[in-house]
Amino acid sequence: MQTSLARRQRHRRALQGRPKGRRGSIIGRVAVVVLIVFMSTTLLATGAGLVVAVGAYNHYAANLPDPAEALQNLEFDQQTRVVDRTGKIELAKLGSLRREVVTYDQIPGEMIDATTSIEDQDFWQNAGFDPVGIVSAGVDTISGRPRGASTITQQLVRARLLPDWAFEGSTYERKFREIIQSVRLTQEYPGQSGKEQIITAYLNQNFYGNNSYGVKAAARGYFGKALSDLTLAQYAILAAIPQSPTKFDLVKNADEVCRTTVSDDADCPAFDLIVPDTAEIVVRRNHVLDLMKTNSTLTGSKHAISEYEAAKLEQVVLSLPVSATWRAPQFVWQVRRALSEILCPDTPTDCPQVDTGGYTVTTTLDYNMQKVAEKWVYAAARAPNASDPRSVLRQRKIPAKAWNWILGLRGHNINNAAAGVIDYRTGQVLAYVGSASYTAKGNRRFQPQFDVMADGWRQPGSAIKPIDYAIGIDDGTLTAATMFMDVTTDFGGGFLPIQADKLERGPVRLRSALQFSLNVPAIKGGIMIGLDHLYDRTKDLGITYPSTAVPVKSMGIGTLEVHPIDLLGAYGAVANNGLKMPRQYITSIEDSNGKIIWPLPADKPQGEQVLSKGAAYIITDILAGNTDMKVNPFWGKWAIKSGSTRRPAAYKTGTTSDNRDVAAYGYLAPPKDAKAPALAVGVWMGNSDNSPNDGKLSLDTSAPLWSAILTEISKGKPIAQFKQPPGLKTATVDAFTGMKPGASTTKTVKELFLPKTIPTQSSNSRIVAQIDKASGLLWREGCVGPRVTRAFFDISEVDAAYPAWQRADRNWASRAAKGAGVRGTSKGTRTAYLYGSGFYPFGRTWGAGFAPSRKCPLAPVEPPPVCIPLLDPTCPSLPPEPTEPPPPKP
Repeated sequence: MQTSLARRQRHRRALQGRPKGRRGSIIGRVAVVVLIVFMSTTLLATGAGLVVAVGAYNHYAANLPDPAEALQNLEFDQQTRVVDRTGKIELAKLGSLRREVVTYDQIPGEMIDATTSIEDQDFWQNAGFDPVGIVSAGVDTISGRPRGASTITQQLVRARLLPDWAFEGSTYERKFREIIQSVRLTQEYPGQSGKEQIITAYLNQNFYGNNSYGVKAAARGYFGKALSDLTLAQYAILAAIPQSPTKFDLVKNADEVCRTTVSDDADCPAFDLIVPDTAEIVVRRNHVLDLMKTNSTLTGSKHAISEYEAAKLEQVVLSLPVSATWRAPQFVWQVRRALSEILCPDTPTDCPQVDTGGYTVTTTLDYNMQKVAEKWVYAAARAPNASDPRSVLRQRKIPAKAWNWILGLRGHNINNAAAGVIDYRTGQVLAYVGSASYTAKGNRRFQPQFDVMADGWRQPGSAIKPIDYAIGIDDGTLTAATMFMDVTTDFGGGFLPIQADKLERGPVRLRSALQFSLNVPAIKGGIMIGLDHLYDRTKDLGITYPSTAVPVKSMGIGTLEVHPIDLLGAYGAVANNGLKMPRQYITSIEDSNGKIIWPLPADKPQGEQVLSKGAAYIITDILAGNTDMKVNPFWGKWAIKSGSTRRPAAYKTGTTSDNRDVAAYGYLAPPKDAKAPALAVGVWMGNSDNSPNDGKLSLDTSAPLWSAILTEISKGKPIAQFKQPPGLKTATVDAFTGMKPGASTTKTVKELFLPKTIPTQSSNSRIVAQIDKASGLLWREGCVGPRVTRAFFDISEVDAAYPAWQRADRNWASRAAKGAGVRGTSKGTRTAYLYGSGFYPFGRTWGAGFAPSRKCPLAPVEPPPVCIPLLDPTCPSLPPEPTEPPPPKP
């Protein structure tokens, strides 16, 4: 690369050999005059003139610090320190790993030319600001094409050489101070040597994304090279980043591309991080290269036009980043994001002081819980894929009783997992694991540095059902006793969902439908609530969706993608009696002098009541049954235990239809001690490339992981109980229809209701008919008898508002009349009782049979018996046979 001496000689010739002092003096005086003229022109619009402009200059220049002294004392080693909630465990130092200060002589000419070409083409000649550029930018802004017009000197002044008070007042006042200070700085650092010091400070100060400050650190962080070893294309792309360093962060814009061609079911042996050619930052890089063709002041004609064109075709390949020195690294990234929103609320994606402000940030992280979560997530996702999984489990100190379910995942294509722990009463994040191992070697299915919890879009599957049902109950559309027909139903558009076990269980109440995760009732519930309304209400609970998402019928079974951490927050709102607390990663921020700058009294987090207490508790009461073996032996085997005692807990699992995502979310009852954390845990398992696992459902994967984490982090804590809030009503209902018990009711249950929602009518799904006991058919006179009265299931009025549902109901009823196990749909589904596998909480019945359609046969009429006196002395005597009369007498 061109030496600094050669660059200086070339630049001196360009400036025609004028003495430095005189040149700087002349430029400075001219700059002041130009600035005053510029201000005069600006103020003429309001009737002001030159005198006012001079006065304005003096006013805005007053009390500004000496720019020469400020630049001379500029320091770059202010690090932000991130610690756990105790303040004793350091998690990370933001910025410290990626700042390397360079001198002007260490900066290649190509790097400087690329920067001035895109940021300030007149840098070497201007007086610190560009009046023509400002006017042009103003015109563009008025025309609806807003853009900046700050020179490199102005950017440096704004970032580091203005006191805090200079930013007070209007934007125009700040801009005037910025320009004045830029002119003064140029005066104090005249000529080429002054410009060299300014551009050096600028390139050391700049934020380049990826936690890299300064151009030298950016070169090392992105390309693993010394600054002097970069290519022409790499200089250009670094120069393109500072306009929006978070947006143009190369790592965030990169894809993992396998170096060799492998089959879809094989792991990639090695990946490259490559930024696609179509990415906006690559397009901007190419623009920089085009500008450099005619704006390379230092390198001149060193590079031919063909070299610039070739550089535009160069692929952007990055070195693999490493943050091994960070504890809880993905949590730290979330802290950094939250910190930028606090420090720079207007520009959170461009907030350099996050990494350079010298703050001490105390976080919400409980490091002991963090280690537990990391241990179990790694064991569940990575140990089964290790060459010696048992050795990994021993090394991680995984209890032997958990080995069976973990080793059972081996060979089933589950390569990644994530987990979060929150205190749902405060919204504080206590543990956070965005992937199974941040620093491990990755592949297509396991991308360790991608944060699934906050950045991943994942289908929640059935884990969304409690949120949807809570909304329906809260709105009064549904109750915990609402009856659904769990039958194979065509919802239109080819959408014909079924249960994984292909069973149709007929009439079920909402409580059972949720506990046993039945799909068709969940879809019907969503439709009854209203898809648009349901979509909007889930957002109230903190759930966000991709920008392209729209409400669909299948959303009731979790087909809309969400961020797992958002769904955990929604479960926290349900657990917290419907009060949603804002998610918190930070408890306090101190400046470099130890002064607490956040939170202020006005910053105290405020919760939002997104569900009524009653509706939230009803869902909690339902989900609590999933950790009780007597209520639900299938989900209950993963109950939270304290020794041999079961802790009251509520949870729900989710499995997508193609097994791409398996999840589990749930919470413990809140402890009596208001200062103790109320724990909620959410976990996800799957593959980074969204490929499905090989036949494993949530009860085999995410449920035991959820249970393991929550069991260990709650160890030794007092056992608490869920408490019913005031106002709820308890009523007895028919166990099958959910309606008021009637004459045909065979089994009842007690259920919780919001006020004014208790059913007041008996079910319209039962009819009473007269039956011939002998034949079991409808009675008519003349049948064998005896005549009896029986209740039957009648679907003629069920789902009357939904004709397609009614057709499906009739199809099921025609088969159910023949008993359980009868097939009859295109999906091969069978009739069944609730639930199965030997567990039938309400018996092997649907609450009633189905009325016969035929009448009983008439009894035959038998002839009267024949009585023979000789054989039966009770027979009446027969009259004597007649004799002929005697002949008449003569």
